[in-house]
Amino acid sequence: MTATQTSTGRESRRPGRPVVLLVPVPGKSAIHDLWAGTKLLIVFGISVLLTFYPGWIALGLVAALVLTAARIAHIPRGALPSVPRWLWIVLALGFITAALAGGDPMVRVGAVEVGLGGTLYFLRITTLSIVLLGLGAMVSWTTNVAELGPAVAALGRPLRILRIPVDEWAVALALALRAFPMLIDEFQVLSAARRLRPKHIPRSRKARRQRHARELIDLLAAAMTVTLRRADEMGDAITARGGTGQLSAYPARPKLSDWMALGITLVLSAAAVVCETIWHTT
Repeated sequence: MTATQTSTGRESRRPGRPVVLLVPVPGKSAIHDLWAGTKLLIVFGISVLLTFYPGWIALGLVAALVLTAARIAHIPRGALPSVPRWLWIVLALGFITAALAGGDPMVRVGAVEVGLGGTLYFLRITTLSIVLLGLGAMVSWTTNVAELGPAVAALGRPLRILRIPVDEWAVALALALRAFPMLIDEFQVLSAARRLRPKHIPRSRKARRQRHARELIDLLAAAMTVTLRRADEMGDAITARGGTGQLSAYPARPKLSDWMALGITLVLSAAAVVCETIWHTT
């Protein structure tokens, strides 16, 4: 293969889709219109369910719920990030290691008994991780960041009786969620600018390590400077809009569709508990 063919193959290779966080998918749907507090309650309830009943039946029902919600919300396949190659290698190593552990159930292959317990346990943990990531992604893809802080403040209102600073926590969460995408963009710009700088490759390993250390220190210093500048700009914008109290105040409240979504989730959770209980008792 010639150098021209190699360069052409690299250019024709499609770049991987990056992970996009806290950016809702454009469009209108029943899932988009749900109150942010409803989505947080659903995620919390399903997380508790899968903590106590992480069986295949519960995982299947929750996965069906997530896929149905994604279909209703019209989430395109392009929203899914590309899986890096190193993650596939890690999963393969974990699968092989778990398979070597053996355990019940036992399957006879000719004259050899093979235990599938470790393999099934690894697959269940992997499926659980994917389902929980899907739940978080659905909230990120269908919810405006500005709605999460007020939703936390509304849900934590009963905790004010215990003198817990719910509003302050909601403001801190709202600021963190709003600053996170901006900081990611700034860090990507800094990283791209660093890659464009001309590099002098040292000859010795010690010189290369020192060069990497200096570059890391310069990058961290630039990142801190950008973060402080962004924080100052955001502080001025919040002051001009009436202070931090506006971050935890939002007029949205649960509607009929929210109660229906909570009811469907409750019925599905109850069905999962009943099926898991019957499965383990038989």
